[in-house]
Formats: sequence, structure tokens, C-alpha cells
Amino acid sequence: MPGAGVLAGLRILIVEDEAMVAMLIEDMLQALGCTVVKIAANLREGLAAAGDEAVALDGAVLDVNLGGEKVFPVAERLTARGVPFIFSTGYGTKGIADEFARTPVLAKPYGQDALGETLSEALRSAA
Repeated sequence: MPGAGVLAGLRILIVEDEAMVAMLIEDMLQALGCTVVKIAANLREGLAAAGDEAVALDGAVLDVNLGGEKVFPVAERLTARGVPFIFSTGYGTKGIADEFARTPVLAKPYGQDALGETLSEALRSAA
């Protein structure tokens, strides 16, 4: 299974506004051996989770569009903490802010293998 060995034991944040999609991502990450530390359903929750230094994070999966708000402030906060992340979007790369042009993007819909590969890529790039 792609990414499974690299991802085992990692603590991951999910920022996703669609509850069913968030649960699906959580299930896939758990199958890859990750621990989901928090699911944030909106920008406010995402900012709080990304900025909470008491919560150890190894990575994050960020939905680009959160109920009409862009997730980029969360990405900035994670970058400041040195936490690698990937974007998850149904809109492709054209909606990604220029400052995050090198961030791996996972196009919705996707499966577990693609999630594992893309998250592994982000972790390798950050190392």
C-alpha cells in the first residue's frame, strides 16, 4: 500500500468542511497507520488547530474551499510551525495561491493510495 510505511504513527490534522468527506479521509488515514488528531470543519477551527502548539502535528490535509473561505491562513500557520501539508480540492491547481504553488495537490475525488502517495510526497519534500 503506497505511503503506509512512511505514514505509520503520524499525527495528522484534517481541515474539511464536508462531514462525510472528512470521515472518509479519516478512515483512509487510519488505514494508512496515521492518527487523526483533529478534524476542523471551518476556517476558524482550522486556524485554532493549526496554531495550537500543545498539539503535536506531523502533517495535514487541507480542503482549499471551506464554505466559501480559502484555507490559506491555515496553511500559513502550519508553514510557520514547520508542519507539512497537502491541499485537497475539486478545483485543480488553478485555485491555489502562488505562495503555495509547490504544495502537493490531491484532486477530489481520490482514493487511499493517492492520499498516501501525496502525503508521503509532502513529508519527503519537507525533510
